[in-house]
Amino acid sequence: MTTTKSILIIEDDRFIGEMYVRSLRKADYDVDWMVDGNDGLVAARNKPYDAILLDVMLPERRGSDILQALRGNGEDLIPNTRVLVLTNFEQDDESRAAMQQNADAYLIKAEITPRKLLAILSDLFS
Repeated sequence: MTTTKSILIIEDDRFIGEMYVRSLRKADYDVDWMVDGNDGLVAARNKPYDAILLDVMLPERRGSDILQALRGNGEDLIPNTRVLVLTNFEQDDESRAAMQQNADAYLIKAEITPRKLLAILSDLFS
């Protein structure tokens, strides 16, 4: 028997966030959603998640700062959590490479439909 996977979404765009929440819950994931970086970081530190969907451009704290706080400085505070960075923001190669080093996937939002997201998560969890 498989247990329900828990996912934290840290995304400030209401349309995108609601779309992710709806499709993930429909696929039987347990979902929490935070709209700013500070709340997202607190949630990620205080509850174990199977995956975090992390936007790069957030109010209060950038996604790169959250990822650095969780997995940077040689310490992984979320060793059992997959992190998927989702962005439409054009980053320079150095910033993107730094995030990719600490993330399990780096995805462009415009290319990710709910169906593709579910497939990616299914692959990560298998």
